[in-house]
Amino acid sequence: MPNRRLAIVTGTSSGIGEKVARQLLQRGWEVIGVSRRAMDVETPSYAHCSLDLADVAELTPSLQTQVGPRLRNGGVTRLALVNNAADVALQGQVDQLEPGGMLQAYAVNTVAPVLLMGWVLRTASPRIPVRIVNVSSGAGVEPIPGLGAYGCTKAALRLAGMVLAAELDMRATGGAARDATVWSYEPGVVATPMQDAVRASTTETVPIVQLFKDLHAHSQLRPADLPATEIVSYLEADGHPRFSEQRFLLS
Repeated sequence: MPNRRLAIVTGTSSGIGEKVARQLLQRGWEVIGVSRRAMDVETPSYAHCSLDLADVAELTPSLQTQVGPRLRNGGVTRLALVNNAADVALQGQVDQLEPGGMLQAYAVNTVAPVLLMGWVLRTASPRIPVRIVNVSSGAGVEPIPGLGAYGCTKAALRLAGMVLAAELDMRATGGAARDATVWSYEPGVVATPMQDAVRASTTETVPIVQLFKDLHAHSQLRPADLPATEIVSYLEADGHPRFSEQRFLLS
């Protein structure tokens, strides 16, 4: 099929990832969802890659068998990767964190997205424009008590995107620059299952949990459709810097 736009979106079972996938499908994209649970949608334009992103040893083999054939099938004119899935289960103050939980958080939030970025760029033809969105968080650039582990993983992913962009620029020196860009995107405080989990915490675990409760009580959470629309707009546009980022600040 000619003129195929293909997107790989992680965490499509709920929240922002699901909304991104549905909006892309409505706009004529093919979407491959990567998550443990499949999205409830029936269309030949959607394929599900059942995968636990914490199992990083299985990530590349699964991509090769479940995603690779669609990418190599010909006619792809634009490729998108949305690293949306995240593990926020490891909440707690830094001096109380357990190493096992930290390793899982890094696997899902940092290692898997970095592996996905690398696999996409190695696998796709250099002629295909590639748009990468790494869904970030204010916790990745500001110290938020109780979300230290989550924030560290997002800070690491942000820097990985910046380094990848610098490396792509260096490879382009003296040759044709590849049309591949990275956007580190903070969606703000969004009404997702992740926010439900944070609000269910105690002050011993997340000392500022009342802030999140107040935002919810005063209807200050963004609906997931809004950040999804912003992400889709980025994926469909051209002329981006090699690396860029959006910070979201509550007014």
